[in-house]
Amino acid sequence: MQTQLSPEFAGTADGQEAEAILRKCVHCGFCTATCPTYQVLGDELDGPRGRIYLIKQVLEGQEPTRSTQLHLDRCLTCRNCESTCPSGVQYGHLVDIGRRIVERKVPRRAGEKAVRWALKEGLPSPLFGPAMKLGQAVRGLLPGVLKAKVPAPRPAGDWPTRTHARKVLVLAGCVQPSMAPNIDAATARVLDAAGIQAVVAPQAGCCGAVKFHLNDQDGGLAQMRRNVDAWWPYVERGEVEALVMNASGCGVTVREYGHHLQHDPAYAEKAARISALTRDLSELLPDLVGALRSRVRAPQGVLGYHPPCTLQHGQQLRGGVETHLRALGFDVRVSANEAHLCCGSAGTYSVLQPDIAQQLRDRKLGHLGALEPVAVLSANIGCITHLQSGTGTPVRHWVEVLDEALLPA
Repeated sequence: MQTQLSPEFAGTADGQEAEAILRKCVHCGFCTATCPTYQVLGDELDGPRGRIYLIKQVLEGQEPTRSTQLHLDRCLTCRNCESTCPSGVQYGHLVDIGRRIVERKVPRRAGEKAVRWALKEGLPSPLFGPAMKLGQAVRGLLPGVLKAKVPAPRPAGDWPTRTHARKVLVLAGCVQPSMAPNIDAATARVLDAAGIQAVVAPQAGCCGAVKFHLNDQDGGLAQMRRNVDAWWPYVERGEVEALVMNASGCGVTVREYGHHLQHDPAYAEKAARISALTRDLSELLPDLVGALRSRVRAPQGVLGYHPPCTLQHGQQLRGGVETHLRALGFDVRVSANEAHLCCGSAGTYSVLQPDIAQQLRDRKLGHLGALEPVAVLSANIGCITHLQSGTGTPVRHWVEVLDEALLPA
């Protein structure tokens, strides 16, 4: 697809990157068939092809409108379209550019700005933890909409104290320690059982995804730089073999630090190294299977598995979780229909676009329910919380279930 950039964007980093991405696009429409919002809304402008057309118009000098902004807002950034695209169009990077430009040009209503500000400042804030504890204390009194966002409290259990020669960095993140602290503790215990020590850099925090995808991209980049600074001493000294992410939303973001900071001379090289070292927890499963095979007593019953979009499309990691857990005796099954589609969580999407998010959630739970699972597993805190809001079946991170199945050494 040929693009004639307007003078405003010609020669800029955004313009050059967008032009290179658009050049790959042949406008075939394969992506439309696997776009969740197009499936729900049936509007060409709510699919990747239509959004690409809107972004192209803006880059060529056409002034964006509130309608342009709305169609870009409705994108889940699930990147299913990237898995489908035969030309390798990096749609996720393109929509980041489009949203950044449109955000500058199209003012938002006061109420909308307030909600987005509260999300981008509140979720990564140190005050989020106390607020979540308060919400859990009065959870039974909350209205349904709020109650769905406040998971019932679960104890985390003990963090292992042994040291090992093999060490990996893990990211506590922003919301996960408060909403589901057992995920991090279970991760540390499973790794410990396999002879790997989980190390947390105390200065590291939110991966930057929340602010970045709410169009506070400068704020998101600042958080990325802070994390690079926190992790770099461990990397530089060779103390850790990888950065391991147990939230696939954080994982896909950290894997792209090198891309996001490529024009920052002080951070480009370090960020690229951090990205190269980043692994999803599931990528360690081959090692874990070998080390833990004799120590696992798998539970009875079917476990439905929802592979998050950030894992299967954003990181292009498919099949690892279910394959390796089956090797340990777990009866893990992926739904026969639409396993590739987003559940509707998508970071803050379920708050900002609740109607679409709920439709996608219920559609996903319907397919998973056909498996008659005793529990549903996933690999991202957002998906877990969103799916749990629509079902009485327990929704867990797969590492929690593996942790519970470990026999004493």
